[in-house]
Amino acid sequence: MTAKKQQAKRYKEAVDGLLLLNKPPGMTSNRALQAVKRLLNAKKAGHTGSLDPAATGMLPLCFGEATKVCAFLLNADKTYRVTARLGTSTDTGDSDGQATASASVPDLSADDWSVILQTFVGESMQIPPMYSALKKDGKRLYELARKGETVERQPRPIVIHEIRLLECAGPRLVFRVACSKGTYIRTLVEDIARRAGTVAHTARLHRETVGHFRSEDMLDLAAIEALAEDGQHSLRERLLPPDAALADFPPVSLDESAAVRFSGGQVVAVVEQSRTGLARVYGADQRFLGVGEFAANGQLAPRRIFLKPAKNPVDI
Repeated sequence: MTAKKQQAKRYKEAVDGLLLLNKPPGMTSNRALQAVKRLLNAKKAGHTGSLDPAATGMLPLCFGEATKVCAFLLNADKTYRVTARLGTSTDTGDSDGQATASASVPDLSADDWSVILQTFVGESMQIPPMYSALKKDGKRLYELARKGETVERQPRPIVIHEIRLLECAGPRLVFRVACSKGTYIRTLVEDIARRAGTVAHTARLHRETVGHFRSEDMLDLAAIEALAEDGQHSLRERLLPPDAALADFPPVSLDESAAVRFSGGQVVAVVEQSRTGLARVYGADQRFLGVGEFAANGQLAPRRIFLKPAKNPVDI
């Protein structure tokens, strides 16, 4: 390692918090993460679920202690605005791929398309695309696909919570979909087209929400760069506390003695004896301590402990 690189590594700082990036097109999720990490001069960073390079929209970036909530955001529901190009399919399922088939576009009304879309609402099994990061015998599927190989993929359960037609005009079909984790929109577009008697690919994909985070809270990369030019303090002020990602979990407050034991990895007693599942845990000073799981007999077991608690819990 060169002296310059050693110096750069030495001076990176502990930065804790979340930032909602509106990822631009043509950039990988990791490249976007590294760009913001550099602007923040942060030691540690991670993102919560990749977007395809051509896709845009919400990419929650986690820094420092907030990287501990990445797994919870990966499990969150998501909302997308999807533009499908009817009549042409591609090997990748999006506009970056090579055309593989063509078919006539059926002359359907908006009502007809709405009826088709509604048939996808609910639980179903979806076969992941070959161009995905899933592994088969230790190799990424997209690596095999680039070699022209196709392997059998096991269907995976998904849930489409809501799907609504926004526009249909010739080969252009636009809809908004709210779905569970693990849903491949490119595959959904292909399945919708197949049900309508044609083929299609995803021409444009924009992720609007992740969990309860709102699209209006996103920052464009240009806005982030502008804030950084005013000083890292200006940019860091826009970071959300780690517990902002856990607003769906009920809050639990502990007294000083229980907070110390919880932060030390011990099970503590709480009054919510009938509850189950995960909770946001705060100390007597309302500082965020971590994620706990309700156990039997009114106990709360630590699942994720935060060494540097956020100062302000999220109000629900």
